[in-house]
Amino acid sequence: MTGPYGAHHHHHRTNAAIDIVYNNLAKTTMHFNAIFSVLLSCGLAAAHMQMSWPYPLRSPLDPQNKGSDKDYDMSNPLDSSGANFPCKGYHKNTPWRATVEYKAGESYNMSVTGAATHSGGSCQLSLSYDEGKTFKVIKSMVGGCPLDFKYDFDMPSDVVNGHALFAWSWFNLVGNREMYMNCADVEISGGSGSRESFENDYPDMFVANVGNGCSTVEGKHTVFAHPGKQVTYAGGLDASSPPFPICS
Repeated sequence: MTGPYGAHHHHHRTNAAIDIVYNNLAKTTMHFNAIFSVLLSCGLAAAHMQMSWPYPLRSPLDPQNKGSDKDYDMSNPLDSSGANFPCKGYHKNTPWRATVEYKAGESYNMSVTGAATHSGGSCQLSLSYDEGKTFKVIKSMVGGCPLDFKYDFDMPSDVVNGHALFAWSWFNLVGNREMYMNCADVEISGGSGSRESFENDYPDMFVANVGNGCSTVEGKHTVFAHPGKQVTYAGGLDASSPPFPICS
C-alpha cells in the first residue's frame, strides 16, 4: 500500500517544485521586462536623428550616393570637440550636387527620420552661401522638435540665388549635450537678396556643444535668442519664453 502513496506524494512534490520554478521565472521575466523598458526609454530619449529630405551630403537614403559615399552613422551628432563642425565636414570633401531646387517665395517641407524621440528639443533651418563659414537662420522650431518628423517652411523671397548649403540643426532636450547638424547642397532661384542684405537681415545659426564655449543644459529647452522671421513654438514654450542658454 505504500507504493501508490509514495508515488502520489512524489508527484505532488514535483508539482510544488514546478510551481516555485514558474513563479520565480515569471518574477525574473517581469524584472527583465522592467529593465528592458527602462533601457529602451533611455535609448529613445537620446534618439539619434537625421535629415531625410532634402537629402544631405553623404546621406545613406540618397539613391544617387554610391555605397562608399554613404555615411551610415549620419544620425550621429557632431563631434563635441567641434572637429567636424559644420556639416560633419562633408561640405569640404563632397563634389557639389544639388539634391533639391528651391524657388524664393515658395513653401516647402523638410523631414527628419530616426528612432522616435519623446524628448524633442529645438531645431533651426539655415542657409550658407560661403561654403559653411556662416549659416543664417530662415526658420526656428523652438521646443518639440523633431517630434513631428516633417516641417513646413517658406523659402524667403529675399534669399540669394545660386548654390547654397541648407542645414538642419538640433539641440536635443534629453540625453548627452550634443549638436546635430546635417547639410544639403541646394540650388536657389528667384531671390531678390544680395549676399550683404541677406547676412544683415537674418540671424546667425545658434551653435553650442561643439567646443565653442557654449553649452545647452539637459532637460532645459534651448530657446534661441535670435530665432529669425519664421518661428514655431511647442513643448510649453512661446514667444515670451526667455532665451536660453545665454551665450555671447
